[in-house]
Amino acid sequence: MKLYSMPSSGNSYKVRLLLALLGRDCEMIDVEYLTAALDEAKATGALPFGKAPVLHLDDGRVLAESNAILNWLGEGTEFLPGDAFTRAQMLSWMFWEQNQHEGVIAVRAALRNYPHRAAQATPERMAELLTRGNELMQMMEDHLAKNDWLAGDRISLADICLYAYTHTAESRVGYDLAPFPALRAWLARIAALPGYIGLED
Repeated sequence: MKLYSMPSSGNSYKVRLLLALLGRDCEMIDVEYLTAALDEAKATGALPFGKAPVLHLDDGRVLAESNAILNWLGEGTEFLPGDAFTRAQMLSWMFWEQNQHEGVIAVRAALRNYPHRAAQATPERMAELLTRGNELMQMMEDHLAKNDWLAGDRISLADICLYAYTHTAESRVGYDLAPFPALRAWLARIAALPGYIGLED
């Protein structure tokens, strides 16, 4: 397999993390923002939707979108719940990650860390994202204060999915996670998993 991966992106990282936890081999092709590698990947059609991550299977099939890739890789593993309702709960968190969480936490990270986005990082916009991000993390905190994992009683793809941008919310994005002790404990549980790799590993 080949993974077209943007090293700084949480969406690409979540796939790399699951591959590491599963101990699966995969060739990594880095396509960072504003690089010739990204331009080439787009030009050759390697990125069907024009963005990473994209997984190219050995048989020639191509799968785009991070959470779709997670679901495919998770098939038949402990990360995909066998119970239909628990699996649906997992998916609800993963949908929420893409339509709520990622559009706030990841956007604030991009405005802070990518020079070509700096002009959009107005004080008003950054403050708005900070406030909304804290509200979203409070939702996670409320759930994790009563549950070790997001869906069911064991780790699932939902945890891998939401870990990606949340674990750098302090270091890269400027949030204070001190008010969210249950969320911090959840982050630590994931970081302690065998095979774990960090964003920059």
